[in-house]
Order: sequence, then C-alpha cells, then structure tokens
Amino acid sequence: MSETSDVRARIAAARHVVVKFGSSSLTGPDHLVDTARIDHFVDALHGRMARGGDVTVVSSGAVAAGMGPLHLPARPTDLATKQAVAAVGQVHLVNAWSASFARYGVTAAQVLLTSGDAGRRDRARNAQRTLGRLRRLGTVPVINENDTVATSEFRFGDNDRLAAIVANLTKADALILLSDVDGLYDRNPADPGARFVPEVRTGHDLNGVVAGAGGAVGTGGMASKVSAARLATRGGVPVLLTSAGNIADALGAADVGTVFHPRPERALSAWKFWALYAADAEGTLVLDRGAVDAVTAGGTSLLPVGITAAEGEFSRGDIVDILGPDGQVVGRGEVNYDAPVLRGMLGLHSGELPPARRRPVVHADYLSNFASRL
Repeated sequence: MSETSDVRARIAAARHVVVKFGSSSLTGPDHLVDTARIDHFVDALHGRMARGGDVTVVSSGAVAAGMGPLHLPARPTDLATKQAVAAVGQVHLVNAWSASFARYGVTAAQVLLTSGDAGRRDRARNAQRTLGRLRRLGTVPVINENDTVATSEFRFGDNDRLAAIVANLTKADALILLSDVDGLYDRNPADPGARFVPEVRTGHDLNGVVAGAGGAVGTGGMASKVSAARLATRGGVPVLLTSAGNIADALGAADVGTVFHPRPERALSAWKFWALYAADAEGTLVLDRGAVDAVTAGGTSLLPVGITAAEGEFSRGDIVDILGPDGQVVGRGEVNYDAPVLRGMLGLHSGELPPARRRPVVHADYLSNFASRL
C-alpha cells in the first residue's frame, strides 16, 4: 500500500471524525437554511456513525442563514449587524441540524465557542470535557464560533481554523474539511490548465499553489482551508479536503479530494499545540541571536542570560510570545516568573542569581518553537 493510500485508509477507518461544513454548503441562494441539503449531509454522517465511532460537526452559516429571515440582500459588513444577523441565523441553523439528526433518533447539541474559550487553559479544558461527555452520551456536537459575542480581537478568524483546533482538542482521528471545491488546485480550478493537488506531505508540496479567499456568504476560502489543514497535521491529525457534494465518499473510502499527511515524528503534544496555536499570550520575551538559535534548535530551556526585554504584565504560569531581536515571533512558552521579578534577572547568568531564581525562565518541556512547522 502506498503512503497516500495508507493515509486515506487511516481517515476511512478513523473512530472519531471532525467534519466541517462551509456556509455555502448549508444555505441556498435565498439565504435560508437548505434543510434538504442538511438532510443529505446527516444521512452520510449517520452512515459513518452506523459503521462505528462518532462524529463532531463544525458548522458555519449563522450569518448566511440569518440574512434570509431578515431580508438582507448582502452579507453585512458592520460588526453590530453581523452579530445580530448571526443571532437570528444560529437558531435556524441548529434547529435544522437537530431536526435532521432526530430522524435517526440521534440528539444534536449546540456548542458555541470563541477564541477566548480555547485561549485560556481552564476554559479549553472545560470545553474539552464537555465535548467528551457529549460524545459519550451519544450526541453529536454541532460547533460554531459564537459570532454574536465574538469581536475581531477574540475570533478564531474562520471556522476552518476552529475545526483544526477542535480536532486537536477532542483528539480526533481525522478532520474532513468540506467546501464547494472538490479539492486543492494550484490555482483557481476554473482557470485553464489548473492542476489538481492530490496530497500534501510538507510545505514543499504547496510551492506554486495560489489559494483564494472566501465567497459571498462565507469568510474562509481555500487559503484558510489549507492553513487549517496544515495546522491540524501539526497535531498529528490527517486531513481530507474536498467538496460537500463528495461527503459520502469522503466519509466512506476517503478516495476523493486532497489529503494532508500528518507528521507523527514531528507532531506536537497537546500542550504545545495549545500553547502555539490557541492560547492567549499575556506578554513577550525578546531574545538575543544566540538565545534564538538555542531555542529554535529544540530541547533547550530559556535562561535569563539570553533575554533582552520582558514586555507585558504577565504572571508565573502565563503563556508568552518569544521574539527574536528583529521582532519576529519564534515561539511560545509558559513563563516561570512574574514580569517584575523577571525584569530584574535579564541578561544574568544562573550563577549571578540567588538559588531561588535559578530555574529556567521557560523550561524546555513547556516551550515550543515555530521552526519545525510544515
């Protein structure tokens, strides 16, 4: 079996699958929830469940589904209106999912998240526990970003990224991203000569690929799906990217679309994935060049001698961004000192510090760098 066939077989056999649906797949041209299409999707999802395992749904579409009931001809652009429309649309959206699953005697559960829920460790763990309990109770979590309260400062950016974080949070065995395109192409598939990309092993496979932005009712175009797929694979989750029209095959033999290979030998631990991609940073540490080289090489704790500045009012146990001398973020870690204490230690060797302050600023076990990303 080839490596490509192997990863597709792994997705086909996954016990827990996160499936993300885009807005254009869930609403019609009248900007109302397309219940017939949702029934079709649930038929495929239940078929997968009947073969064993469970599914978690990440559903876009709240804003798109609210436009019809409010008679809006175009997606709103101001925050207040978008949040109001989302509040209307979310009711229609979750009711459609719930009614469709009820045809099979399956209960659906609505879960609305903001990036703040994933960004704080206690809230992330609570979300993880809740999702786990829902699955053990035999329900299907239907997750969406809480557009009604989320602001630009506290957004995942799009539901593709949310799906990647949920896949890691729930320790999913596979992530399936569904859109209106049958897979990844090196340019707009409508262009003559566009080349289909059947698999992505590393970032090198994306050289020359030009991915576009979102459509009229959604926010996440192909670029966001590629970014989310690469994000999920950093946590060891294989990803299948295809069209919603291919859902039966995607949930069956997984022999459609583009697969993104996980990198198990380089996969991040759950903590490092959270720290790098979901946690809220409370401050920054600026390093000299030597410290940057040591940190990005991996396996080295961060000591005060290599730190030139500590910015922000962070406390021990907080996550901080780690910057090089040119201001580029090179990693993140859990800091061992309050900001005022650390500022008095900067640039000092361990022997110059009292014994109580000779532990690393960031221990290697709680430090992750961006150098090893795909």
